[in-house]
Order: sequence, then structure tokens, then C-alpha cells
Amino acid sequence: MREGLNESPLNPLPPAVWLLVLPIVASEAVFGLGQLGLIGGAQGVGLRLSGMQIAAFAPEMVSRMWQLGVIDWDQLYRLITFSFIHSSLTHALFVLAFTLALGNLVAREFRPWAVIALFLGSAIGGALVYTAAMAVLPGRPAPLIGGYPAVYGLVGAFTFLLWARLGALNANRMRAFTLIGMLLVFQLVFGIVFGGAGYGWIAELAGFATGFGLSFLLVDGGVARALRQIRQR
Repeated sequence: MREGLNESPLNPLPPAVWLLVLPIVASEAVFGLGQLGLIGGAQGVGLRLSGMQIAAFAPEMVSRMWQLGVIDWDQLYRLITFSFIHSSLTHALFVLAFTLALGNLVAREFRPWAVIALFLGSAIGGALVYTAAMAVLPGRPAPLIGGYPAVYGLVGAFTFLLWARLGALNANRMRAFTLIGMLLVFQLVFGIVFGGAGYGWIAELAGFATGFGLSFLLVDGGVARALRQIRQR
């Protein structure tokens, strides 16, 4: 028997990526069953809205805690949970696709706990920068919902890996930022065509920056490896 015939044609997903996508899959399964009337009774069709209300991150929450000088520990969970609940099935599918693809690539260079830390850390970083930005921008800030800021953190980690690899080859490191540039242009065009873009891009760009920055600490070899890469300029 030839070698490799018994191997799966699909690359198995790392456990860390499964841990990130399963809450999204589970929540969408619950929302779908509720929409069909199979769970939740007459209130089943409103399960998604209820989930969004429970999980969404509102910038006013952090602003209020800052003004009062008191931490509301009962609400801090929203800094993470907003990444796992989405406004629609399409929204969730896009986040799942990016998380699976980028998470699989990033997990080849980062340890499992580091992949999870990148995802959650980018969500938190995106939410906090969004809060600070909305304190000075006009208009009422919309709550954050969905995993895009966290996904952009994975984009940041992937960009870091490309940046380091290009440095090792003495190539132009700015090429590593092509992906984030394309995503931002696509988002700008999408917002112009369909409207309703809002200020969510601030959280996503902050998530990217957080993911890129955390990579210097979380990549195997940590700061020492990152410093070696920088010195190769």
C-alpha cells in the first residue's frame, strides 16, 4: 500500500482554533433552532437579539467606570463575549471563515495558549481603543458585536509572521502589510456602497495593531526572537 493513502485530505484544526470557533457555532445553532421554533417557545425567534443584548460591549460601560473610579466586575465579561455573538448568520460565517483560515496558519508558529491570547487580547484591545475614540468622536457610539476585532488580531499575528520572514530574506518588509491594506480598502468600498459602516473599523484596526504587537511577546522565542528579527533590518 502506498504511503499517504490513509491520510485525511483535510488538515486537522489545532485544538486552540476549535476552542475559538465552537462558541460561535454553538450560539448560531441555538439561534437557528430558535428561529425555527424548536426551542425557546414563542420567544425563540428573539434569541439572537437576547444574546446580543447580553454579550455586546457598550463603550459607555468603560467610560462610566472611568468617571466613577469603580470597576463593575459583573460587566467586564463583555470585553470578551461580544466576539462570539453575531448580528446575523452571514456575519458569523465570515468570522468563522477568517478564524479557521488565519487561526490555522497562526497556530503553526504560536503555542495553543498564545493563539487564544491573541484572539481574546485583540478583542479587548479593540474594545478599549474604540471606547477611547468614541469619547472624542461625534455621535452616539454603537455597541460592539461580533468577532471582527479579534479576527483582525489574527491578521496582525499573520502579518507579524510575514514581516519576520521577509526580514530573514532581506526583502521589503512593507509587503507584509498587503493583507491588512486590502481588507481596509474592501471595507471602505463596502461601507460606501452599502452604507452603515459606522466607527466599527476603529476597533478592527486596533485589534490588528494589538495582535501585531502581542506577537512580539507570544511568538515562540518571545522578545529575544523579535529583537533578532528587528536587528536584521
